[in-house]
Amino acid sequence: MKLYLILASFFFVQIALAQDTVTTTSAKVWSLEDCIVYALENNITVKEAILSTNNAEIDYSRAKSARLPNLFGSATQSFSNGNSIDPITSSYVTNQINSTNVGINSVVTLSQGNQLNNQIKQNKLRLEQSVFLEEVEKNNIVLTILETYLQTLFSKENIAIAESNLAASEKEVSRAKARLDAGSIALSDYTEAQSQAATNNYNLIAAKNNYQQYIITLKQLLELSPLDDLEIETIDENMDLINLELNKVAVYSKALDYLPEIQVSQLNIAVNEKELEIAKGGFLPTLSLTGSMGSGYTSINDNTFTDQFDVNFNQRLGLTLNIPIFNRNQTKAAVQTATINIEKAELQKQQTEKDIYKKVETAFQNAVSAQEQVIAADASKDAAEQSYKLAQKKYELGDLSTTDLVINQNTFTNAQQNYLQAKYLNILYHQLLQFYQGNTIKL
Repeated sequence: MKLYLILASFFFVQIALAQDTVTTTSAKVWSLEDCIVYALENNITVKEAILSTNNAEIDYSRAKSARLPNLFGSATQSFSNGNSIDPITSSYVTNQINSTNVGINSVVTLSQGNQLNNQIKQNKLRLEQSVFLEEVEKNNIVLTILETYLQTLFSKENIAIAESNLAASEKEVSRAKARLDAGSIALSDYTEAQSQAATNNYNLIAAKNNYQQYIITLKQLLELSPLDDLEIETIDENMDLINLELNKVAVYSKALDYLPEIQVSQLNIAVNEKELEIAKGGFLPTLSLTGSMGSGYTSINDNTFTDQFDVNFNQRLGLTLNIPIFNRNQTKAAVQTATINIEKAELQKQQTEKDIYKKVETAFQNAVSAQEQVIAADASKDAAEQSYKLAQKKYELGDLSTTDLVINQNTFTNAQQNYLQAKYLNILYHQLLQFYQGNTIKL
């Protein structure tokens, strides 16, 4: 009985510890760094990019193996009746023939216009390009996580504003009801206070829904289960203003050195240049070494199966030269296509550089604008807050109508939201500029 109680106690303790662990896990607060690290390990798009790199490695290995000789074995069992040629002796006979042939053969390409070597080099370039494409996808996920994380924080702070407005509106409804009962205001003033409270309640519901939508987006980027809880970490208020002492030309120069899109474009040119060399190799002859061994048995021979296999054993070794004379201009068309693709790859590289400059220029201008907007929005918010507090006091004293109070509240709300938007845009564009320079994104 005592043993049973001890085991039961141990069982319940384990359950409690397990529940404790689940609670601790679900209560984890995710920082931006946590989200980025987790997404890079679990996001489906990143995993697909990694698999593409693995495929490129396989293609590279296969290209190198193309220089090796192949080896095939064969075995044939046949039965013929009537006039035929003995497959072993090559004699013309009219008997029934039961024959067996076995053998192995191999072919190795000695020369093919250097196409094999160029194919190997091209696949190596494609492997390197695939690695950089993997980095591109990772960078895209990082930037998407950053933007979604900041949007989630913005919507979370927006909930606090909506809750504060609703609480203030409910107090104003109570005051308006007391003043209505006292006969100091008209019924329309009271209903307007009720309408504002209902509007603020609607805004709160919308703000909460908006926050949950961003949480869903963030969870999908992290590949979390819909049942998993996700709570994100707030940021330091001291990050509202960020000193911007950068030169956009310097940022662009660093971006060209850092961003993998440039390496992808350069390697794309190199890949197409190798494709041109491969195509030109089609004009040159191909030299192959062939070899085979085999033996066989035929029923019209009186020797035993083993003796015939010993007597009929043969070995062959030969060289095969294939000279391209005319292949309906296929090689010529391949060379022309490869030449055009090189020019297209060079244009794509120029377009990539233009796109990067546009991103840097846009981020730089938006960062400057957002920083100025933060200062202006902060001043506007403080002024609107003071005006709203004064309006509340006047309303309490009966010196202000409900309509004027609602206008002051809405003005304050808009000022708060404008400040939040400017604040997070300032942080976003600052982080983008850090990213383009190869610096770690960190809040």
